[in-house]
Amino acid sequence: MKTETEDSSQPPPPVEELEEPQETYTDRLKRVVLGEPRDITDHSLFHRLSLIPFLAWVGLGADGLSSSAYGPEAAFRTLGEHTYLAVALAVLTAVTVVVLSTAYSLLIEQFPYGGGGYVVATKLLGERAGLVSGCALLVDYVLTITVSIAAAGDALFSFLPIEWHSWKLLAEILIIVALTVLNIRGVRESVLVLTPVFILFLLTHVALISGTIGAHAPEIPRLAGSLGDGFHGGLQSLGIAGMFLLFIHAYSLGGGTYTGIEAVSNGLMIMREPRVKTAKRTMVYMAASLAFTAAGLLLAYLLIGVTHVEGKTMNAVLFERLLHGFPLGHAMVIVTLISEGAILAVAAQGGFLAGPRVLANMAIDSWVPHRFGALSERLTTANGIVLMGATSLIALLYTRGDVTHLVIMYSINVFITFSLAMFGMFRSWLRSRKAREHWKRRTALFGVAFLFCITILGITVVEKFAEGGWLTLVVTGGFVALCVLIRRHYRTVAAYLGKLDTALGDIPSSGSPSTEDPDPTKPIASVLVGSYGGLGIHTVLNIFRSFPGHFKGLVFVSVGVIDSGEFKGEKEIEALKARTEQALRKYVELARRLGIPATSRYSIGTEAVAEAEELCLQVAKEFPQTTFFAGKVIFQKERWYQRLLHNETAFAIQKRLQWGGQTMVIMPVRVW
Repeated sequence: MKTETEDSSQPPPPVEELEEPQETYTDRLKRVVLGEPRDITDHSLFHRLSLIPFLAWVGLGADGLSSSAYGPEAAFRTLGEHTYLAVALAVLTAVTVVVLSTAYSLLIEQFPYGGGGYVVATKLLGERAGLVSGCALLVDYVLTITVSIAAAGDALFSFLPIEWHSWKLLAEILIIVALTVLNIRGVRESVLVLTPVFILFLLTHVALISGTIGAHAPEIPRLAGSLGDGFHGGLQSLGIAGMFLLFIHAYSLGGGTYTGIEAVSNGLMIMREPRVKTAKRTMVYMAASLAFTAAGLLLAYLLIGVTHVEGKTMNAVLFERLLHGFPLGHAMVIVTLISEGAILAVAAQGGFLAGPRVLANMAIDSWVPHRFGALSERLTTANGIVLMGATSLIALLYTRGDVTHLVIMYSINVFITFSLAMFGMFRSWLRSRKAREHWKRRTALFGVAFLFCITILGITVVEKFAEGGWLTLVVTGGFVALCVLIRRHYRTVAAYLGKLDTALGDIPSSGSPSTEDPDPTKPIASVLVGSYGGLGIHTVLNIFRSFPGHFKGLVFVSVGVIDSGEFKGEKEIEALKARTEQALRKYVELARRLGIPATSRYSIGTEAVAEAEELCLQVAKEFPQTTFFAGKVIFQKERWYQRLLHNETAFAIQKRLQWGGQTMVIMPVRVW
């Protein structure tokens, strides 16, 4: 083994000997499919990635608007022969849309950083209520994707021969896969691609609904008479109580109509500044379009006399009857149904946009694995997007794309979240009434919204418990239990590391303090660290305990990782830089207090491993005789779930650096 003097006398290896990692075929394919990495140093990045109200309406509002493809149908079919109630049902549907959207606009004012029902329930009702709301939301967004794509398949195959329907499930699977890839590329890209589809749907449906109501306007007196006769007949056969129960039953089972309203409050972080103003304008667009479309379709069903036809949606039957005999009528029906199927595919965006953000918020709170809070190099929550796509495929395969079954499962979780959010806001305004203006009006608004939501939730659970409602409750309850176990694990590890922080937090100086930077010609230990604490200090002490007298200086290397909690604007990134610099400054001060020359290097990025690799190779060029070190929490009996909960970052960096010709040592920190 060479002596220290012999090592020091050797000339440093030439820079060209340090091989840069070669891009593989897989890497090139990834660039083509997913796009080039974003440049986070670009100060105009946040402005260019954010959405103006119209694009936000397309990306998030489509979730609400598309529910008119199945919500009104479910409500109208529940009425059975008592279709005279459709007028009152259309009015109440429009009122509910206005009430809920207004309530969520006020919620956005109070919670301007997004998070939707999860954040609202957590802040106003406590962590447990927040956990239930978050789990319900995640299951909801999985089903948003599934039900939207399944309904899209129904719409698109409504004008195709019945023998072709065996291909419907495969087509739905391919659409989910395509949307998953599109969303990993980026939010704005996915919205821009789907904007023409949204506009086509809006134009065709506004024209057809307006045309239906306008064409039947002369018949309104006759229709009013027939509705009156139907109402009197209903009183005789059902009684006032029976008629009211039927009406509330139909109203509740049409709850799928309102399921996309919360998406705007969840997706606030992708809005163009000023975000609150943009989000509220987006909510107005969504409410107006949804109220008109949903209520208009209910009236159109009544005016045309639409009934259920096997293998066709009620909207397909409506359009066929309305356009029958018109020149190019069949072609117009096909175009309209294609636009409806396509808008449903766009609506799946609600799940892909808002779902991963809820998952990321829960990851920051340690309810789910922390890796779900990480951003990809395209600045998307790629792990969450992949999870949403995969689980929606499982739900699609389990239900075989049965929209009726899926809507029941979907509506229950939506209204769990709605109810918790509205009750939280109602209680908040009631408790702080002395300190707020307009408290009576707003308390009443949230009270009415809560009443609507809890009514729909209760009736849907009771009526459809055996038809899929039980499964939704079991899955959501199981998810809640899993989140509790995950957080318990994180808290146990954090408690141990906290003891380590306390034990190592005040290390006395040894020898003469150093004020120098490391000498690049001597052996240097480069230590990868995060925040200042026991893990990093333990790693430093272990280096000199394991290699006494060898290393003549320290370089502390850190990557400030931009996760979904940081990606809120340029100010948050500057704050992340400041925290990273402060932690490194503490490490350098510690080393110099121990008489060791020290300095630091850092970078900011979204991919911890790739960013650390690049930074370490730069350090290796500056300090040719460096050896890299990283600390890692280890367990005596490592379980499979511990690998999922604790990122294998250190091992991944070690593998990349070894391939680049560098030496890296992982120093263990035992937990239990």
